[in-house]
Amino acid sequence: MPKVKIVGVEKLQKKLRRNVAMEDVKKVVRHNGAEMQAKAQRNAPIDTGNLRRSVGLEIRDNGLTAESEATAEYAGYVEYGTRYMKAQPYMRPAFEEQKTKFRNDMKKLTR
Repeated sequence: MPKVKIVGVEKLQKKLRRNVAMEDVKKVVRHNGAEMQAKAQRNAPIDTGNLRRSVGLEIRDNGLTAESEATAEYAGYVEYGTRYMKAQPYMRPAFEEQKTKFRNDMKKLTR
């Protein structure tokens, strides 16, 4: 199942604790996670709509991790393709687009 997870935030957390209220960080994480989920849903190819509906969002680690995942049993086949079917990426493009916005939002907090 396609899953996108942002890791390596330990150093960032230390800097943020010194400069920013953690509630602001959690808002940025939640907002960007929701935007990435919406983009993945928009990008998902539609046959029955099941794949699109299966793209969910989970906020974990006390609000510091947003994880978006498609839970349809065939989600990985659609994202990466098979020898019989061309890939139709929907999660990776959403992640690539959102990560730039997330970085910019975090930079704004640390200024």
